Amino acid sequence: MSDIEAILIILLIIGVIFSNLAVLKYSAKFKMPQFGDKNKHGQKPTDNSSPDDDDDDYGEPPKR
Repeated sequence: MSDIEAILIILLIIGVIFSNLAVLKYSAKFKMPQFGDKNKHGQKPTDNSSPDDDDDDYGEPPKR
C-alpha cells in the first residue's frame, strides 16, 4: 500500500470520529422522555382498561 492510500485511510477514520463526536454533541441538546415511574414527575397514572376490555372477544360486534 502506498503512502497516499495510508494517509487517506487515516484521514477518513479521523473524519468519521469527529463527525460522530459532532452528532453526539448535537443530540445531547434534546430532551429524552423518561421511562419508568410516572409519579416522580407529578403525573397521575391513567388506567384506560376496563374489565371487559379483552382483545380475544371475537364473537362480539365492535362497540360504537
